[in-house]
Amino acid sequence: MRTVHTEDDVQFMRRALSLAMKSRGHTRPNPPVGAVIVKDGAIIGEGRHVRCGADHAEVAALKSAARRGCSARGATVYVTLEPCSKPGRVGACCDALVAAGVKRVVWAVPDPNPKNASRAARVLGRAGILTDCWSRSREEGKCACAEIARELIAPFAKHVTAGMPFVTVKIAMSLDGRICDDYGDAKWVSSAWARRETGRLRERVDVVMVGAETVRKDNPSLLSHGRRNDDLFRAVVTHSGNLPPEAQVFTDAARERTIVFKVGVDGLRGVMRQLGERGFMHVLCEGGLELARSLAAEGLVDEWITVLAPKVIGHRHIASAVRIPHTRIIDDCGL
Repeated sequence: MRTVHTEDDVQFMRRALSLAMKSRGHTRPNPPVGAVIVKDGAIIGEGRHVRCGADHAEVAALKSAARRGCSARGATVYVTLEPCSKPGRVGACCDALVAAGVKRVVWAVPDPNPKNASRAARVLGRAGILTDCWSRSREEGKCACAEIARELIAPFAKHVTAGMPFVTVKIAMSLDGRICDDYGDAKWVSSAWARRETGRLRERVDVVMVGAETVRKDNPSLLSHGRRNDDLFRAVVTHSGNLPPEAQVFTDAARERTIVFKVGVDGLRGVMRQLGERGFMHVLCEGGLELARSLAAEGLVDEWITVLAPKVIGHRHIASAVRIPHTRIIDDCGL
């Protein structure tokens, strides 16, 4: 019998994680999950959950193995999230793994969904299948994989337990703490590279949210810049309802995926609750400052991303900002 070493385990789980990452922003209200099937030290099948209603990652991997003419009997399955034990829109993954006759199933983190949490080990164990969950592992490689998997499903975890989307706020600012100039111009505070990275971030979320003032002043598209995300929605938050009908978000090819929320007595919490009810799991707020402050004040922000540009804007127009070629950031500890 072949001995499975820790480095082998980690290598195969990393492959499963890389598959899952491709599904971010497309699976709502399900989590992005990847799976790899290994037999005699080689990958014989792999898959990921592509979107809601499609095969779960484990089933996709089993079908992948079958297409290659490989049997999963006696194999080890590496999956980023605990296999579901109760059927939903599709059958339960645990049942599929039992039917396939696999020998061992390893997952990085438990399922936060109360319907499935901590059930897979019992269900699979009754069929004589060995199981291993890495969420409490102290081994460096396994611990690192579990942390990546935990971050990967953070939006799903919040949505399935609280009914609310995970909220990321991204702000670009200059060295003197300015996010715009005295003319209200907020464009090009950050570099082209940073803007491309923001575009990539849009590929992985469900909704990009901005305030009405951002739409009026900047007229952004809010679409992903690199790989297209046709599942991406745009949300505009407004108090007055006064929005320019000619804005890109209302006139471009993706206009059907723009939602306008008029903030009422429930505040932004009510907006997030509505998004959660529609199955949206991850909201990226890109502007403006007032919206970010309001989200923070209501305790709705789960993650902050700050882009610190090597510029000093001062009281000039942003186009005249002074660039500082060499910048060193010193943290509060003076390190």
